[in-house]
Amino acid sequence: MKKIFSILTVSGALILSGCNALDLAPIDYAAAGNYWKTEAQIEMFYNGMMSQFRGDYTSPFVLGETRGGTLKNGSSIEGVSLSYPIMVTNRLDKDNTGISNWNGYYSRILQVNHYIEQVRDHCEFLTDADRNAYLAPGYGLRAYYYFMLYKTFGGVPLEKEAKIINGEGNIENLYLARSTAEETLAFIKEDIAESERCYGSNKSKNPYYWNYYATEMLKAHIYMWSAKVSTNDKTGPHNASGSADVNTAKAALQNVMGNFELEGNFADIFNYANKNGKEVILALRFDNTETTNNAAQFYYQASIWVNSFYDEDGNLLGDPLDLKGGGMHRDEYKESFVKSFDKEDSRRSATFHECYSTADPATRIFGSAMLKYMGHVDGSVRYLDSDVILYRYADALLLMAEAENFLGNYSAAAGYINQIRERAYGSAYPKFETADFATTELAILHERDKEFVAEGCRWFDVVRMHDASHKPLAFSADAAYPETLGGTASPILSSSETHKLLWPVNASVLADDPLLEQTVGY
Repeated sequence: MKKIFSILTVSGALILSGCNALDLAPIDYAAAGNYWKTEAQIEMFYNGMMSQFRGDYTSPFVLGETRGGTLKNGSSIEGVSLSYPIMVTNRLDKDNTGISNWNGYYSRILQVNHYIEQVRDHCEFLTDADRNAYLAPGYGLRAYYYFMLYKTFGGVPLEKEAKIINGEGNIENLYLARSTAEETLAFIKEDIAESERCYGSNKSKNPYYWNYYATEMLKAHIYMWSAKVSTNDKTGPHNASGSADVNTAKAALQNVMGNFELEGNFADIFNYANKNGKEVILALRFDNTETTNNAAQFYYQASIWVNSFYDEDGNLLGDPLDLKGGGMHRDEYKESFVKSFDKEDSRRSATFHECYSTADPATRIFGSAMLKYMGHVDGSVRYLDSDVILYRYADALLLMAEAENFLGNYSAAAGYINQIRERAYGSAYPKFETADFATTELAILHERDKEFVAEGCRWFDVVRMHDASHKPLAFSADAAYPETLGGTASPILSSSETHKLLWPVNASVLADDPLLEQTVGY
């Protein structure tokens, strides 16, 4: 852990206090001794944390989707090597961890810890109401970061303070063992409860800042995970807690219901002209005047593509997406997954552009580009500056379906599924009829699969959701997509790979802190 906490990442123009070297304050407005004196400084620091939060925008996809069994492995239709082969094929081991240094989360947690400490324990100029207003998003952000760590690694080091050392400090003071799974989850629950308490009656809905409804969505996800997922640990495993936590999640979702609504047209959710739409609860804002996103990974290279590929009817394609240049096409979805969408399902054409390598149906190879983050065209340039949405109302509806299904309220669960299907298909949607737990759970998963492509959900969903024996759907062939269209589907994980529900820790992190132990099973 010493690498994590011996370096202080600066947010924006901020210089943080906390180490002996900064005890004497320079004249500079942003220097340590002069900081935390005004609300403007608090807001500046908070904006810096939100900038770091936006900087983490690829993590939901990397941690929450690459391992989910929907991505193609090997090469794209253009022959480009695809990203994340270790994750896509679930070949993680102690020497091939896929990610390193806890995915960079502790540098962000360090900033949030410092913010919480200063706002909570100092800043005497704040009223109680203003203090709570600033603390509420701080606790929400910290709960989010630790929940991402928990879903990925299980029990992790719980650093609750902003520990900084100078050149004379004792590095051993920064060593920190992993807390148990149960301790980690308990701390996350404490933070989200504190965020909820601090919001009080403040129900603002600005989706570009952490807000009350983001806290409620995160709370619902935390408690559904707690209720349904058992997390291994040598000394303090978490055993799935069941109905009590599902009911807590349901109550959080009920606080979201009625305050948002589905977009009438699925494609409008991701339309650049419809940013901050009525379905969006929390989003990371991108704009070409500030910064763009990494969506090029989903799009073809125009120099290779134009006049070289074909549509389903054998027509030669030019630049059908008007990319105005090149993407990288390093992430592509399986044909079996794309074609699991009915053609009548509006999500298919709004999510994928489909193509073929030749005009001959007997020999052609299928390919696709994912369309959600295409940004906008200005003159001769396409800017990939679509927002990355973290929470939206469709997620609340399908989580509510999952909660009702767990509680045995199958008719209510079917009703939430059908709200999503009606938006996808229109008035002639295929109605889901009330069914048993396993059938309904699988139906919810498949709606989530189609709804949240590239939104960082699929892997987390198959870990959290269950088959008839309440085993994670990561072990179910019924939840899997074949490697080739018409092939036989195999479970994402085999029965001997239960340890792979969590990720291993890379060797350099373990070497840097003698108190740390490897994830169980690796």
